[in-house]
Parts: sequence; C-alpha cells; structure tokens
Amino acid sequence: MKLNKYTEEKLARLVLAFFTFLVVVVLASILVGIFMKGLPALTWDIISQVPKGGYYFGKEGGILNAIIGSIYLAFGASLIAIVLSVPVALFMHTYLFSFPAWQRRIRLSLDVLWGIPPIVYGAFGFNLMLMFGWSSSLLAAIITVAFLICPVMIRTMDESLQQVSHSLFESAISLGFFKGEIGYKFLLRQSLPGVATAFLLALGKGIGDTASVLFTAGYTDYIPESLSEPAATLPLAIFFQLSSPIPEVKARAYAAAVVLTIIILIISLSSRLITRKLSKNII
Repeated sequence: MKLNKYTEEKLARLVLAFFTFLVVVVLASILVGIFMKGLPALTWDIISQVPKGGYYFGKEGGILNAIIGSIYLAFGASLIAIVLSVPVALFMHTYLFSFPAWQRRIRLSLDVLWGIPPIVYGAFGFNLMLMFGWSSSLLAAIITVAFLICPVMIRTMDESLQQVSHSLFESAISLGFFKGEIGYKFLLRQSLPGVATAFLLALGKGIGDTASVLFTAGYTDYIPESLSEPAATLPLAIFFQLSSPIPEVKARAYAAAVVLTIIILIISLSSRLITRKLSKNII
C-alpha cells in the first residue's frame, strides 16, 4: 500500500514521538526509583562519616571514604587523560591536516577503543599491576580509568576541532606560522569549549565506572592518604552494599546511588554552562 507524503510525515512524527516518550519515561522511572529508595536513607551522617565497626551489618557510619575516593580517582584520571589527549587531537588537525585517510584510520581506532567494555580495561590494569609488582591502589585505578576515558576525550575534542574553519588554518599557514604554533595558538583556543566538555564528560564517566576499577582500586573503609593506598569508590560501595541481605545496608546502597547521581548531574550541568561561556571565544 502506497501512502501519500502527508500520511508518511504524520506516521514518521508519531513513531519518533513515541520512541522519544518511551526513552524519557524509562530514564525518569530509573531516577524516580533510585530517589524514592535512596532519599529516605540519605542522612548527613552517611555523607560525612567513614564506615565504622559493623557498618556493613547495619550499624553506624557512612560513605565519605567512597565519595572522596571517587573524586580523587576521577580528577586524577581526567588530568592524565587530558594531558595525553590534547596533543593527539591537535596532531590530527595540524600535521595530519592534509592526510584525511590517516585521520579516518585514527578515528576508527579510537571508536573501537571507545567501544571496548570497561572490564577489559580493568583486566589490562590488573595485568599492569602484576607486571610492575603493584598492589591494588589509587594509582593503579587512576591509570586504568585514564586509558578508559582517553578515547572519549580525544574523539570529543576531534569533533570540536572539525567545526573550526579550514580557512583559519590556511590563513595561518600563509602568514608563516608553523603547524605546531597553529595548533597551540589558534586551534586549541578555538576548541576550548570542546576541551572543557571532553574533560567534564570524561570526569563523569570516570566517577561512575565500576568494572574498570573492580580489580585495581581495591576497597578500604578509610580515605586514602597516598597514591599507593587502596581506595573506595561510590560504584563499588553501591555494588558491595546492594549484595548484602540486610535491608538497612541495601537502603544505604540506594542512598549512595543518589549521591552519585547528584554528582554526575552537577558535572553535566557544569559542562553545559562552561561550554556556553567558552563558545564566545570561537571565531
């Protein structure tokens, strides 16, 4: 049966609207479920205290160790990742500017790395620990998560740099600038919104990932004082508490999930605000 254009347009709009509504409902259901179960258990003591004796049997204490551990881990990994990612992204758009085939190959490689499950990165980090004779530590987890978020960060910056006008690059070349100068003096400034967005997206991914730190971070009831000590993270705190048969401990797992959701929400909103502010510098 052949439909006229008006009917096709109306049908397409209905299908798209249905799936959009479905996604919004599913996401809203997840958030409502987490907040309904987590908010009643969320108290100041849980946020401001480390676990005390018997915490995992329903006694006093909190998840401050996991909150601080997650922040240390996410910021450390994001800083390492941005140091590695900025030169790669700039290299792709300066020295490989005239070699689009190589740019496509690098993008394909990054997309493949992006798609690898975090547990594989966790296994890689674990093998790295064995190779260097390390034990589970904050440093091992930071390095593992840095490798996990590097492809995300590079591709985000790459997409941002693709929006920069080619005429800017060609004008700079004609004025006698070296390609390295163009990268750091012009392209980096033009891609600042992308860099900021990449950093915050990677920060959110790093703070919320569980599988990559399962073998490398270890777990402790204390706040780490050095990089060689094990560290607790919020995803692992949720994982361990949710597997407990004690109802009070399970309720605290949902409270930790609420804290993690709020942190990621703050990072996402900050990303939008910073991107909007830095976009004023784009020519």
